[in-house]
Amino acid sequence: MARTRLSEGKPYVTYTLIGINILVFLLCAAQAGFGDPGAATIFSSGDLLKSDVAAGEYWRLLTSGFLHFSVMHVAVNMLSLYILGRDLELALGMARYLAVYLIALLGGSAAVMLFENDRALTAGASGAIYGLMGAMLVIILKARVSPVPVLLIIGFNVVLSFSLPGISVLGHLGGLAFGASATAAVVYLPGLVLPEGRRTPQATGRVGWIALGVLFVVALGLGIAGGVTYDGLTYIR
Repeated sequence: MARTRLSEGKPYVTYTLIGINILVFLLCAAQAGFGDPGAATIFSSGDLLKSDVAAGEYWRLLTSGFLHFSVMHVAVNMLSLYILGRDLELALGMARYLAVYLIALLGGSAAVMLFENDRALTAGASGAIYGLMGAMLVIILKARVSPVPVLLIIGFNVVLSFSLPGISVLGHLGGLAFGASATAAVVYLPGLVLPEGRRTPQATGRVGWIALGVLFVVALGLGIAGGVTYDGLTYIR
């Protein structure tokens, strides 16, 4: 019970994710002599490029979501993560919230691997953050509150993604789709598949976790499939 109260009081997962992102950015900046973080070995070992994943470096599907190109890039993403994450974590619970975040991150990477330009180099937490936007929309709909404010925020950010150069639109949309799907699996799916008399907390939680596991495997599998089927020209850094 004490652990439940703790998770309801502070968004510790959100704070931890922010801390990891900032720490990795500082390490990259320091390794690059406090110049371009993208010049750091840490960065080039973890960013997302199709040819690298095709060579078997599948960890990039995850690690790219913790790398950022500039101070502004990491600052905007971490502010967005704080604003969205603190409420979502308390609504979903620590473990489910982390699962949604990681599924959205991998979903964004999968979209990049399947549909992005072969030479595009992608990094940043934006895919996961768009996933949190999708998650927030699902939570709002479940609570039967007007979704207009959230839809306006999502719409504005999508338009911004298409308008600004150098933005991974596909990574954003992939994260949005997988984040919304993962949250829907938690808040809607148990009520759809379980008879009313069997909707105990244990059964509801079990259905939600099975669905999250499936979505995690699908997102990761699609990203790997994008590497396996890659037939573009090898990109020399």
